[in-house]
Amino acid sequence: MFIQSPIVERLIESFRRLPGVGRKSAERYALHLLSMPPEQAFDFSAAMREAREGITWCPVCRNLTDTTPCVVCADDRRDQSLICVVEQPTGAMAIEKGGAYRGVYHVLHGVLNPLEGIGPDELQLELLFNRVKGGNISEVIVATNTTAEGEATALYLARRMGALGVQVSRIAHGVPMGGGVEYADAMTLAHALEGRSRI
Repeated sequence: MFIQSPIVERLIESFRRLPGVGRKSAERYALHLLSMPPEQAFDFSAAMREAREGITWCPVCRNLTDTTPCVVCADDRRDQSLICVVEQPTGAMAIEKGGAYRGVYHVLHGVLNPLEGIGPDELQLELLFNRVKGGNISEVIVATNTTAEGEATALYLARRMGALGVQVSRIAHGVPMGGGVEYADAMTLAHALEGRSRI
């Protein structure tokens, strides 16, 4: 049968490497790609190859970029004394969409996870610490996720940055705009109460 072809199976397994893509979705993506007109499929393939070859990590902040340094690090209108630490490039993208943050970023590309062998060296945390030591950094904002690993990473960074004499803050977590308190889980409400501000 066609679907049992090793070529198709390799394509399905390639799609399964993407986050949040299970077997059924991967099969659907593979079959859709194979059903496209050849020129569209080849254009899709060329776009992936071009992006993979043309996009690298910024040597300063480790965000994805096609320039060196990235446009945020190179922008002298940004507050270079303020660093927001995020787990993934998607975190920086989400904060940028908000339009309120005018500092720079540092992307970890993961979180500390000793069970999976991910420590400070794997995240290249010395690059961040050297940025703080070498620059006029007034504050580091830790914007890791509220998972156990994200919290552990935030605590580790706070300890290390505190030893360097830099102010460290954590983004507030809580009830989203338009969300009802009655629908929030206990942990979200606890973080919302802890992160409350005066109005």
